[in-house]
Amino acid sequence: MAEEKEAAKPAEPEAGGKSEAGEKVEGAPVKKKSRLLLIVAPIALIALAAGGYFGYTFLSQGKGKAEAAKKEAKKDGGKVVLFSVDPFVVNLSEPGRYLKVTMQFELSGELDEKTVTEKVPILRDVIITLIGNQTYEYAASTEGKVQLKDEILLRTNRLFGKEVFRNLYFTDFVMQ
Repeated sequence: MAEEKEAAKPAEPEAGGKSEAGEKVEGAPVKKKSRLLLIVAPIALIALAAGGYFGYTFLSQGKGKAEAAKKEAKKDGGKVVLFSVDPFVVNLSEPGRYLKVTMQFELSGELDEKTVTEKVPILRDVIITLIGNQTYEYAASTEGKVQLKDEILLRTNRLFGKEVFRNLYFTDFVMQ
């Protein structure tokens, strides 16, 4: 008889946490998927937080440079002063090749405009000498144009002994 009573009792839930009827039973062990979730969730949260931090840091660095440029523009009265130079037609280092270039310099202040105007012949000589030593392939490449700009800025500012020009803009660049 004791055997009949045990057979009549409902079966105890297995280690999976559900009874035969499919009901959840409290106090059952946590499934392996739940354990995995408990491990992966904090790692994912830390990775997202780190990514957010680094993203913010990189974006705010660019913002800081923009703010510094705005402060400098306010200091100068908020307007950009450009100094135009007559177009240059220069023979390149290769025979039969030449470059016609028109450029404008961004001045660091209005007071420097008179100083620059007085030294235009020397300025043109420095630029013509520099451009005349370039090859066609070098001047035609984007990298070559950027380096040419940098070199012109470096040499022209050295001519004045201080940073008179902030930037240089090619407004016309024709090669043959």
